[in-house]
Amino acid sequence: MIVRLLDGPLAGRELTIADAPWTGGWLTTGDADWGLYIPVHHAPATGTVLAEARVTVPRRR
Repeated sequence: MIVRLLDGPLAGRELTIADAPWTGGWLTTGDADWGLYIPVHHAPATGTVLAEARVTVPRRR
């Protein structure tokens, strides 16, 4: 399965995932900021998943 990251700190990158379903997660690379990516579209014919960054706001305690 190929996961294409559409926006956020990792926009334009692709991940290759084993045959397990991808449910999203926190990703980073090098000096880039962490980004929470969630799947927004899955094309079963090609196995491609499109993922968008989810904006998160720190919680106040």
